[in-house]
Amino acid sequence: MSVESALQALRFQPKFMRNVARWAHVPARSARYAPFPDGLDPRLVEAMAARGINQLYTHQAEAVAAGWCGEHVAVVTPAASGKTLCYNLPVLHRLLADPAARALYLYPTKALAQDQLAELRALVGLLPPDTNLPVATYDGDTPSGQRIKIREGARIVLSNPDMLHAGILPQHPRWAAFFMNLRVVVIDEMHVYRGVFGSHVTNVLRRLRRICRFYGSEPQFFLASATIANPDAVAERMVEAPVTMIGPERDGAPQGAKEIVFYNPPLLDPALGIRRSSTLEASDLAAHFLAHNVQTIVFARTRLGTELVLTALRTADEEAQDVKRQSSNVTHRSAIGNRQSIRGYRGGYLPAERREIERGLRGGVVRAVVATNALELGIDIGQLDAAVLAGYPGTIASTRQQMGRAGRRQGAAVGVLVATTDAIDQYLIAHPEYARRSCRSMRTSILVYESPMHTRTRSPICSQTWLRLASCIAAVGATSGPAKAPPQPRSACAAVLRNG
Repeated sequence: MSVESALQALRFQPKFMRNVARWAHVPARSARYAPFPDGLDPRLVEAMAARGINQLYTHQAEAVAAGWCGEHVAVVTPAASGKTLCYNLPVLHRLLADPAARALYLYPTKALAQDQLAELRALVGLLPPDTNLPVATYDGDTPSGQRIKIREGARIVLSNPDMLHAGILPQHPRWAAFFMNLRVVVIDEMHVYRGVFGSHVTNVLRRLRRICRFYGSEPQFFLASATIANPDAVAERMVEAPVTMIGPERDGAPQGAKEIVFYNPPLLDPALGIRRSSTLEASDLAAHFLAHNVQTIVFARTRLGTELVLTALRTADEEAQDVKRQSSNVTHRSAIGNRQSIRGYRGGYLPAERREIERGLRGGVVRAVVATNALELGIDIGQLDAAVLAGYPGTIASTRQQMGRAGRRQGAAVGVLVATTDAIDQYLIAHPEYARRSCRSMRTSILVYESPMHTRTRSPICSQTWLRLASCIAAVGATSGPAKAPPQPRSACAAVLRNG
């Protein structure tokens, strides 16, 4: 069984298809390669060859070349496109050329920093034994006994904006040697730094640059992000300097074919606009994919939602396994195996347990995981085949990131957005073209199916919900300033209200 068989079975289910608002097909794309730039340290070329990489994708080669010129660089390409190499190669090249140089990597979460620490150490481990490139994390989990050694000896320090603000910049005299030789700052997952949080991080970076100038250094910035609408403006505001943009149109990474489905749960009470729970619908869809042996990730918006979906999915999977055992005359039932193959992932789990789940996903032992947005960022969990979103995450960028968790460079994948009864979710279902205009991968998609019920008539939800939507969008437009939402949703909503 495969993704194709699971999707084919859904296409022949009238109960499912009558609630599909939009079904689009994103065609596969082949890779575009470029040779390693001339002048790249031969030790790095040999390390890449040892990993089976003999050439770069086009966007990686452009990012490395721009980094050599001393420019601030922002790489904005889809998930799983190899953004890490875009900054690791030029950073390591610079540190190999200058034995005193230091680098600072900033990640939004400690888990992501730990994941990238393993990646960096694996790459540095392929360099000659006499290479002096100590790599370490410096965050709230770092034992106090190791902090002095990291300050004095680590040439690449991985941290987060909170630790930079509270634990590094206030203690800058202790970090004097580090700031004096700081040559590169890497900011990963730039799209996370939006709104008030983004303003705070920008001020922290402003303090960082001021302290670096005090110690006589002027670091170069590398920024990496998922696809967002205005990456150049965000990057230039964060570093307050011109930035060379490597956008998604230059992405050279291969991409398998993907199906994108917008699904609206069936109505239970049309008069009140009450629909079946998105939690139950998401767990049913995930169980369907599991029944077809498709490794699946389900995103829930809250920790409570994660546990509810996890419980429902395990129950559905146990029932499906019982049916199989009865048909094959097998009486033994292993609940432990079910719990180990279907896992939850959210804040509150112990770090060791989260690392175990991540290894299980990479190795295929974990067949399904139900997570909050803790797995939205670039933690290495392999490439899954199906992503089910139990509710709109809140932004197009987060939607892309979560759906981007499904999709190998070869083979088909599917991303399903299961709408809740919230006003914004119902707006996207009634006007899927808004998401299509905002999402590059959907702009290049081929429309497979679009429900006339959702596109030609008013969605059957109560007028109070539309009024909530109108007030919500009006509030966003009035308070968001320069980055306010496009005018299309407000005008579309007003048209709905005018038509009654």
